[in-house]
Amino acid sequence: MKARATLTIFLLAISIFTASAEKITFSADSMSGVSGKNSDRTTLSGHASIKADAMEISADSIELYGSDFRFLKASGSIKGINSQSKLEFTCDSMTYDRISKIAVLRNNVHLIDKENKVTADAELIEYNQKTEVAVMQINVYLVQEENTCTAAHAVYNKKQQLLDMSGNPQVVQNQDAFRAQEISLNLKTNEITLDGHVRGSVTTKTSSSSEGSASGTNAKPASEKKEDSSSNAKDSSAKESSTKDSAAKESGKSEKDGKANEKDSKDSKDKDSVSKEDLSVKDSKEEKADKEKEEVKDAKQ
Repeated sequence: MKARATLTIFLLAISIFTASAEKITFSADSMSGVSGKNSDRTTLSGHASIKADAMEISADSIELYGSDFRFLKASGSIKGINSQSKLEFTCDSMTYDRISKIAVLRNNVHLIDKENKVTADAELIEYNQKTEVAVMQINVYLVQEENTCTAAHAVYNKKQQLLDMSGNPQVVQNQDAFRAQEISLNLKTNEITLDGHVRGSVTTKTSSSSEGSASGTNAKPASEKKEDSSSNAKDSSAKESSTKDSAAKESGKSEKDGKANEKDSKDSKDKDSVSKEDLSVKDSKEEKADKEKEEVKDAKQ
């Protein structure tokens, strides 16, 4: 009883100095606490706020526990700022280890990295203040300028500006979309690396002011398509004209050959007719000569 009363008076001083001479400042509508041999526990309720190290947190309820108040647990309408990492966040519940400098944010987590213009949403985010790495899980949605990223799991390295995603990840850059089993994105250079079942779509830019809607890097701009269409039409017309000329030539040649054949046939008939007439005249002359010879012979007798 005496230990509890002493703890209450100590907490009412509004600040706590840990064994390492680190100051914890807090406020709340009400407060309760227990002091034990191996650990202390203090609960702040109603408009609770606390500042420990570089972490500032406000919530409906905040609990400090563990040896030398190592751990911090908050719940309900949480808002927080990490002044060292320059991060802001909101969530429904969280824990923070003052020694390892690891914060675990749960349920409806929204993280803002103003320094790098990054915002992230997930159901769970574990942030290590020492390494400046955030591990995000479940319904990850991250936006950075022209990049929109979704995945089931992601690791965001704030210092190196790298994002590694897995679990049906997708990256949308303006009108381009990329999917794979694993995706790595450099948020500084927009360089993207895809691995496993890679698929996606890209939109090319036309030579005019309008944007192309064709998918694929090999797609031609609309102006080139029109020129190709016109060229194809001209080629088709030229081919058709050439075909007609060829047909006309063939027809003329056939007609000419027909007439020549007809003329040859006629000439052949005429020759046959002349030949027959000549033979007939020759036979008639021979018969006449024979007759005259017989008449002369009879006259002599």
